[in-house]
Amino acid sequence: MLPKDSEPLLSLRQVGVRYRLRRKIEGSRDYWALRDVTLDVHAGETLAVLGSNGAGKSTLMKVMAGIVAPDRGEYRLRSGCRVSLLALGAGFESNLTGRENALLGGMLLGLHRRTMSKRLQSVEEFSGLGEFFDQPIFTYSSGMLARLGFAVALEVDPDILLVDEILSVGDLSFQDKSLAALTGRMAAQKTVVFISHDFRMITRLCHRAVWIDAGATVASGSVGEVAAAFAARQNLERQLRAAHRVAAQPGDWGEEEEDADATPD
Repeated sequence: MLPKDSEPLLSLRQVGVRYRLRRKIEGSRDYWALRDVTLDVHAGETLAVLGSNGAGKSTLMKVMAGIVAPDRGEYRLRSGCRVSLLALGAGFESNLTGRENALLGGMLLGLHRRTMSKRLQSVEEFSGLGEFFDQPIFTYSSGMLARLGFAVALEVDPDILLVDEILSVGDLSFQDKSLAALTGRMAAQKTVVFISHDFRMITRLCHRAVWIDAGATVASGSVGEVAAAFAARQNLERQLRAAHRVAAQPGDWGEEEEDADATPD
């Protein structure tokens, strides 16, 4: 069991986030991407966020990073704590080069320009972007964006690193390299929160898990218990969808019964 500080690094209480959807024909309406999320993030732990597509996981990560402000509920971040969101293209300016984005990203997270400038060579080497490091990132593939984002996050070394599905992007060699670096952070008691659909990775790396559904916290606790409950729900939903597909298919049962009852000539 990982020891916890009495005060978490980050705390959410009944957080809700509302988006205003504007449609020409139907008119405007409110959509609550998050309705009621409560969680704590403690120093030195690795927390997994589980949920189906559309459950609100990415919005939750943006709230935790301070990018999106909650419309209701309470958001508390320990004073002086730095949070970095590692998501595809998050925080990047498409017209700037990889080098310029790396420098800007470090400065936005509180590092002095001179300090981040000295770390650019390490960012370039870890990313493996070669000559593309000095090209505008609108020329980058999704894998190249993932490389740059991960390399910057490692050099900035935030107090809380938020990883949103980015380990599934890019070639296998870089995935392995990134996972090794992330594992090193965890071994050094760094705090990591990440979204992943890889249950083997989650159960191997994480201390705790939070499951959200339809923008609300469903369960929170040990990674084994929460992952098992989430997997059971997923399996049940797959079985129900399969049953509905079978029921919706037109059948020839009546004709078969007629043929079975018919007297042969």
